Amino acid sequence: MFFKNQSEFFENSLEKIIPDNIEIEVKNSNNTVTMLEQSQNNTTVQEIWQIEIPKINLVAPIAEGTSANVMNEYVGHFEETPKNKGNVGLAAHNRGYKVNYFQDLKLLQKGDLIIYTYNGKISKYSVDELGIIKDTDWSKLENNNQDKLTLITCLEDEPEYRRYIQAIKL
Repeated sequence: MFFKNQSEFFENSLEKIIPDNIEIEVKNSNNTVTMLEQSQNNTTVQEIWQIEIPKINLVAPIAEGTSANVMNEYVGHFEETPKNKGNVGLAAHNRGYKVNYFQDLKLLQKGDLIIYTYNGKISKYSVDELGIIKDTDWSKLENNNQDKLTLITCLEDEPEYRRYIQAIKL
């Protein structure tokens, strides 16, 4: 069977096949990820902001800020740090909360892969530095000319210290 307007047929068919309120992740050829959400014949496109660490089976959404409200649902982005180039700073809980995205950060080692997606663009990083800092030491979040990803979480049973992971862009 041949249809004169195949694209119209395809779009109409999708509306019948895809139920309302479904999200579809689309990876484009230009190395970007978007989320298509269809509800009541209205499709919206939402850019993905997330972190993925394959070694610890982590895929987590990121949101702006490090307040309790943000970190109770997301990995938080330190507002003082860039989101794309430079030293991107992220924080999350590791235990004792509903969402503990960074609970297995202590299992990471040098060379482990971290995938960061912002505004649809996927960037890959390699763990380069791991350590413990005082909770008052913000030097690991300072910006420099190197593209880095810095992950920070509490240190178990030592509230005055923080665990950090720094990864360099590949």
